[in-house]
Amino acid sequence: MSGTPLPMRVWTGEVVRTEDLTPALRRVVFGGPGLAGYASTGVGDEYLRLVFPTDDSRTPILPTVTDNCLDYGSIDLNTMRTYTVRAFDPATGEVTIDFVVHDGGVAAEWARKAAPGDLVGLNTPDGMYDPPAGLEWQFLIADFAALPAAARLIENAPPGVRTHVVLEVPDAAHHVELAPRPGVEVTWIHGGNGHSPSRLEQCVRSLPQPDGVGYVWVAGETREMRGVRKYLRKERGLPSTAFKTVGYWTDGAERWREGYAALDTETKESLEALWSIDADLTDIEIQYDERLTRLGL
Repeated sequence: MSGTPLPMRVWTGEVVRTEDLTPALRRVVFGGPGLAGYASTGVGDEYLRLVFPTDDSRTPILPTVTDNCLDYGSIDLNTMRTYTVRAFDPATGEVTIDFVVHDGGVAAEWARKAAPGDLVGLNTPDGMYDPPAGLEWQFLIADFAALPAAARLIENAPPGVRTHVVLEVPDAAHHVELAPRPGVEVTWIHGGNGHSPSRLEQCVRSLPQPDGVGYVWVAGETREMRGVRKYLRKERGLPSTAFKTVGYWTDGAERWREGYAALDTETKESLEALWSIDADLTDIEIQYDERLTRLGL
């Protein structure tokens, strides 16, 4: 569960081994002396920034840390991507990242070719999974990009908490082995993930409403999360402390960025102004989602 954020630091990790888990999921394990002192939050969906070397360099240019935050102006943002920590081994200091590999993309191309000795930068992680106290049940729903986070959350499922997991992957070839845990039920569905319409929102809408203290964690394509977020907050009436919706990727991300860049200054300023409203953050997210949808984004 999330707690006090760790102090921000930046490390250099060295690839120590790789493994292909599915036709499109590649595991890369980082270690080496450059990771000395690395610390994990322990939160199942913790994430960090990976900084990759440029084409003409073996060593990544690391961002500086200012006021306990990464200074994004200190590096080329095209070399940085956000990834979930699949596992951290405190005994060896090794950090495991599972990469969805696909055509194009800085991270996917790097991961496809990654070999022992390759270097990346990585920063202090942070987590988002934050269930309420006294948790009795939870639903974990994720697409392929969020599968590594869901898998770790399954491993960390608190004893005695009923956990129902729905994982949407392109087809059966993309299943991964998940160690069975008492009280955890896993359902695989096929589709979505940029190949066909996603059923994540449909799955969320079909969820039962058990008695007791519960939590709903849903992660997937950014636009898919809009409907899920609005349903849980506005239709189902859950407090924002009872669920978390996370956009892990954007289908047609380059087109989206081009569309946003083409907006006039007044529109961009009005969108940014939403985040300064004195309101529940989830309600602001929903307003922001609705504005983007009306703008065709």
